[in-house]
Amino acid sequence: MSFIFRTAQSSECADADRVLRAAFTPYLAKLGREIPADYYKWLPASIERGDVFVADEGGRVVGVAATERRPAELFLDRLAVDPSKQGTGLGRWLLQRLDEVARERGDRAVSLVTAEMMDHLIKLYGSHGFEIVHRGPPDHGKDLHTRVHMVKRL
Repeated sequence: MSFIFRTAQSSECADADRVLRAAFTPYLAKLGREIPADYYKWLPASIERGDVFVADEGGRVVGVAATERRPAELFLDRLAVDPSKQGTGLGRWLLQRLDEVARERGDRAVSLVTAEMMDHLIKLYGSHGFEIVHRGPPDHGKDLHTRVHMVKRL
């Protein structure tokens, strides 16, 4: 694995969108939903703020971590790995890089939310040190599947 971790560039918005859609289409399908055309309309502004990170492999975006800065924590809004790279350890590698970003910023934790039914994701995050701190319905109300809120203390 030879990846470069860096902040996404404005010119990579379409590439980041491609990876996010490829990774999240099956996720949302399991929740009984589809990705609407404007699902990632927030992406350009997040890239401009420096809140989106990519895994670059030979000049190609193969992983995306969209984050949000919150008081004393880094919120991981989306973690996406190109389907051709899933199962290679890239997701775990991205999580390690995000820990470094959070520590450099002085954050005390990294947090995220995922669907409770996504056992493989909960297992991945748990093996990286995240703990479930809350279960409940999604904030957005677009489906009724329980979400788990997970936190990793730094």
